[in-house]
Amino acid sequence: MSAPRHLIRLSGLMLLTLLAAACTQTAGGPPPGMTAAQAAAYCTKLSWAYGEYVASGMGDSAGDNDDTDADINARVAIAQCHEGQTGAAIPVLQQELRRNKVPVPPV
Repeated sequence: MSAPRHLIRLSGLMLLTLLAAACTQTAGGPPPGMTAAQAAAYCTKLSWAYGEYVASGMGDSAGDNDDTDADINARVAIAQCHEGQTGAAIPVLQQELRRNKVPVPPV
């Protein structure tokens, strides 16, 4: 005897909800292989490097027509660092440092 269709549909929706919650938690917490304290310290280091070399105009963003989106993305990532959402913030800050030809600090 198979399960009624509404139960199958309901269980599928519940699974999708759980998966979405898991993805949100992963993006908000520390990256894999890092404790929350390690991720917070690294996020702070990346934020400092961005502020020191890119936001101050010392990075090499030559060839970029409009840094507005990148700057907003970096500022959001820095705010995420402060909120403990290091899993989402770290990759963005690393990307922005690389894009501006600023060495990414080691972990």
